[in-house]
Amino acid sequence: MNILTFDIEEWFHILDNASTRTEAEWGRYETRIYENMDRIFQLLDETKSRATFFCLGWVADKHPDVIRRIDAAGYEVATHSYAHQLAYEQTPADFQADLERSIKHLQDLTGKKVRSYRAPGFSIKEYNRWVFPILIEQGIEIDCSVFSARRAHGGDASLGMFEPGYLNVGGTLLKEFPINTAAVLGQDLIFSGGGYFRLLPYTAIRGLMRRSDYVMTYFHPRDFDAGQPMIPGLSRVRQFKSYYGLKHCWPKLHKLLNDFPFIDLAEAERQVDWSKVIRRDV
Repeated sequence: MNILTFDIEEWFHILDNASTRTEAEWGRYETRIYENMDRIFQLLDETKSRATFFCLGWVADKHPDVIRRIDAAGYEVATHSYAHQLAYEQTPADFQADLERSIKHLQDLTGKKVRSYRAPGFSIKEYNRWVFPILIEQGIEIDCSVFSARRAHGGDASLGMFEPGYLNVGGTLLKEFPINTAAVLGQDLIFSGGGYFRLLPYTAIRGLMRRSDYVMTYFHPRDFDAGQPMIPGLSRVRQFKSYYGLKHCWPKLHKLLNDFPFIDLAEAERQVDWSKVIRRDV
């Protein structure tokens, strides 16, 4: 099962960086989302691939035609929050208000219920699992935020989820599609999205894909934009993480979609036998 997803945000939505931290800073930067989305739509059409789009409410607010185009093409629209803030830096009240705002903008544009959520930066850790009851309260049925490995902006290795399962949230079951890993030399390696996908050579990615029964991808429009400017204030490490591999990432995605079949989250939900999946109490 290979699931194709995109996190729809602008090229400057870099987390944990002073010059891009909040909406107050975002007005300083040029708009690049239209050209980047055109490229994605064209490739999906060429390869007949289905995908789920985790969209920022901010994008729905500022560029509603992007969301309408996703929906009109028949792709699934999910939420990636409104203002792309790290969940563990928010209070529960702030998180709920942000999520509610995002859902409203997306549903008003598509006329369809938003069922799925992914946290910015996979920013759910063991100490902010209070996120999950709020998701359920807001009508979210599927979460894609669990990252069972160490990560700069998130990760909850204690959950040990690497394939679809249930989160038992106070007696209510939330369907979870986590990020997958592959064991390489005794280490759990992430390869299916973001900087990991940009860093690894395609031959390695193809080999890991062939070994994996379950793959959850996550790409961003900026991952394929080699012409984007350098964000000010980034350390050399952050510059490497954010910009390395941009030039070669688009050909890699093109090869990936031609070499492997992909489905969207809705189809993946239908294919899972939910009577046999693991359950984790949170």
